Amino acid sequence: MKEQLVELVQSQMSLPLATVTLAALPILELRGALPVAVLGGMPLWKAYVLAVAGNMIPIPFIIWFLEPVTNFVRRVPIGDRFVEWLFARTRRKGERIKRLEMWGLIAFVAIPLPVTGAWTGSLAAHLFGLSRWRTLGACFVGVCIAGCIMSVLSLFARELFIRFFG
Repeated sequence: MKEQLVELVQSQMSLPLATVTLAALPILELRGALPVAVLGGMPLWKAYVLAVAGNMIPIPFIIWFLEPVTNFVRRVPIGDRFVEWLFARTRRKGERIKRLEMWGLIAFVAIPLPVTGAWTGSLAAHLFGLSRWRTLGACFVGVCIAGCIMSVLSLFARELFIRFFG
């Protein structure tokens, strides 16, 4: 099973490039990239650095261009409905961020679960009016913490794969 996952990724691109690419994608972020890199045999330090860097690549663009893009999309009725749905969903998920501001954002991004990463955190920070630079810093710290958590889980998963699948 491990071999099939790694072969699939490596057949499309190199493991370092796959790590950065997977980490930059929403939902997967480094939660998906780190296990693939570690299971693929990449040294943990390299997998961590590439996953954190890949996860952070889209964040400045989200932080600085979200408002102009949102304003443009809202000009069309279906775009306005989508933005309202997305913002309402983010507000529900981001109550901690609103209450605790920067510390809440760090905690929200650091929890390695679906819809709690830097993408959603950046969107929530925008909705709650956090400054762009503080948002960027909080996302970076949160991503680094999530990377530490996922590193431990990835090493554990690798040991389980080795033990049970040889």
